[in-house]
Amino acid sequence: MSGTITRRPRAESDLVDIWSYIADENEAAADRLLGKIEGVLAMLAQHPLAGRARPELHRELRSFPCGSYVVFYLPQSDGIEVVRVLSGFLDLDQVEFQ
Repeated sequence: MSGTITRRPRAESDLVDIWSYIADENEAAADRLLGKIEGVLAMLAQHPLAGRARPELHRELRSFPCGSYVVFYLPQSDGIEVVRVLSGFLDLDQVEFQ
């Protein structure tokens, strides 16, 4: 069974920003990181409850680390909805998850 991965526009923008930031120094490294993130998304689509529950940030929100980045997502009946992909070093109190 393959799970569906839906990305919110802000999550798409996060991924472009991450790739661009890393690609300024090393495009191959940027491609590898996005490949790892895509692998995490595929795993989460198969196992939507694998991530940590984050009710302090938003109801039903979950997170899963990938290197120094964190995928924030909502479990769906047929996969996941990716809300944001952010640096693990950010102050999450200042981030919008709507």
